[in-house]
Amino acid sequence: MGFGASSPYGGPVHMPTAERLAAGGLRYSRFHVTSLCSPTRQALLTGRNHHSVGMGVTSEMATSEPGYHGFRPRSAGTLAQVLAGNGYSTAAFGKWHQTPPVEVTPSGPFTRWPTGEGFGTFYGFLGAEMNHWYPQLYAGTSPYEPERTPQEGYHLTEDLLDQAVTWVRTQTTLTPDRPFFCYLALGATHAPFHVAPEWIERYRGRFDAGWDAMREEILARQQQLGVVPEGTSLAPWADGVPHWDELDDAGRRVAVRLMETYAGFAEHADRQVGRLVDALEEAGALENTLVLYLLGDNGASGEGGLEGTVREHLVGHGIADDVADMDARLDEIGSPSTYGMYPVGWALAMNTPYQWTKQVASHFGGTRDGLVVHWPAGFAARGEVRDQFHHVIDILPTVCEAAGVPLPETVEGVLQQPVEGVSMGYSFDAPAAADRRRTQYFEMVGNRGIYHEGWTAVARHGRPWRMTEAPRPFEDDPWELYDTTADWSQSRDLAGSDPQRLAALREVFVEEAARHHVFPLDDRVTERENPELAGRFDLHHGRRRMVFGPTTRRLSEEAAPNVKNRSHRVSVELDLPHSHLPPQASGGVLVAQGGRFGGWSFYLLDGRPCYAYNRYGRDLTVVRSRTVVRPGAHTLAMDFVYDGGPPGSGARVSLLVDGTVVGEGRLAATTAYYFAFDETFNVGVDRGSPVVDDYPPLRNAFTGRIDKVVVDLEPGAPLAPEERAALAARLAD
Repeated sequence: MGFGASSPYGGPVHMPTAERLAAGGLRYSRFHVTSLCSPTRQALLTGRNHHSVGMGVTSEMATSEPGYHGFRPRSAGTLAQVLAGNGYSTAAFGKWHQTPPVEVTPSGPFTRWPTGEGFGTFYGFLGAEMNHWYPQLYAGTSPYEPERTPQEGYHLTEDLLDQAVTWVRTQTTLTPDRPFFCYLALGATHAPFHVAPEWIERYRGRFDAGWDAMREEILARQQQLGVVPEGTSLAPWADGVPHWDELDDAGRRVAVRLMETYAGFAEHADRQVGRLVDALEEAGALENTLVLYLLGDNGASGEGGLEGTVREHLVGHGIADDVADMDARLDEIGSPSTYGMYPVGWALAMNTPYQWTKQVASHFGGTRDGLVVHWPAGFAARGEVRDQFHHVIDILPTVCEAAGVPLPETVEGVLQQPVEGVSMGYSFDAPAAADRRRTQYFEMVGNRGIYHEGWTAVARHGRPWRMTEAPRPFEDDPWELYDTTADWSQSRDLAGSDPQRLAALREVFVEEAARHHVFPLDDRVTERENPELAGRFDLHHGRRRMVFGPTTRRLSEEAAPNVKNRSHRVSVELDLPHSHLPPQASGGVLVAQGGRFGGWSFYLLDGRPCYAYNRYGRDLTVVRSRTVVRPGAHTLAMDFVYDGGPPGSGARVSLLVDGTVVGEGRLAATTAYYFAFDETFNVGVDRGSPVVDDYPPLRNAFTGRIDKVVVDLEPGAPLAPEERAALAARLAD
């Protein structure tokens, strides 16, 4: 969520709960995050800079470098551990995105799951994003999937608030004298934009004038509200992003509908948060509960591409979505059949008045977010704005100071590294208090900047909607210089007129970056989401053959066999029961990875083995057997022969029953880097959204018995004679 999106900060998205809390508390106008989700969350919960705790990027992009490995050191205890150690009940609901993906398996270890990091209760998801209609959740460390479908009224945000409200009511009822800490992190408004049509309709026509006009409108309201000073200018528009009048009619219709969906998604989320505030008030706890409502963990996202998308993973792999196709599906946007994100133009508008977007840590469009603080018993101010410069690492010391809890020297027997944040409490009732954060570095995927005593020196390196670019020389990046005491929005670059100050600030950046393990810089985005290309820890230790039992469930992409960009074979030993029904009645999923917007599935349909390969939710190839499998014990196999070449090259697919080829097909291209952030690898069922519509969501379990599944990643594995002959014939063709 960008600084300029929400109504308390002049934005077009009506957020009554945020407005209510702001009216009874404070809005911070210069609060900053890291420009990406995992790093912001780790910084928030540890009080240390993200590189200081190994979270220089998201957990799925980790490397082996000290600032980027993704494993929180025990010397950086979490806020939950500190409060739990001082008698607090603790719970976390919603998005986590801090556990190393390789540890998101049924075998753990669970020390870096929420319940291992100080939270007594956890209900939510562990990855970057989640399908709000078909989520794959955890209760504690146990997989959990809602029993209701979207057609039966299910939505993830509502579910999370049901859980949070119930927990708070339990605390205030059963243990009213025990303090509590609730960490609520919604999946909204991260992609995918999923919300019911009635919420979208609330904004029908609201954005027809386009993003250029919306920027002007937002800035005027921001000045009226006092969250930016009078005279603030709009920052320059990003090169290469079209203005509204440069779009054709179809492009405008798609952009409007995606923005209407985003706005409805955001208002729906805020109104659900209102249920939690109401529960606190009903329990008599609202007056003395410190509520920090952080409106975003990075700036608005430009990762939807210049056109926007209804298939986010497509754009993540560097492929523009098709405007004509999206235009033909406008009424589907927000539904389970889409995985949407708005165009870059709306992201720039939602970051008004600042430059750039999420990922761009150099400019405030990526790092400045709204923060509402409400605590009637703790300070007298009501409805005021605070302009002190602060950063997300300041949350932990602020909460500890308010709670009267000292920063610990040790946590669970481990000596602690220094907390790098400073408490914001000094500003609660002192609007003119001098800043206590005078210096702060920023870095994300090579975008870098330094704030020091009112000045910023910044170097933008990449464009967030180009996530598959080849590495570029960092020394080629031009540095910009801004006096933010006079130029609130970084709109006037002074690099040419004050080179000495710029040089001095660049030296400050180098010192801060070296101290916090920022180096070496790494500008790869999508490529790092493939563990082999990133060079990080492999759960399977390089094994080429992996055997899975019939109950294997919910392996994250990091924990599943990496079948991308290589030949492989999936073999399933199974038994089809004899029954009075014909063989064609046999069906269900044998093994699947991913879902509707990227993945693959090996399954039986009407007794015939089938293999579906779903590339980014756009290109679906299905290979079907020519024969029906009879009852009894069989070995079904899928042989995937990769063409070789650059990531995402084509492949040949063969289906085999007991060693005999029964079906063949061709994939012109394959998935290069990742299948999905929100879906998993499962034996005997396809969890979450279905890879292919040959079977329904949720209720697609295999009707027979699976003994084991073998995934063989060894291209030179011995072939049975029948397989060898069939392969020779295909190669001859």
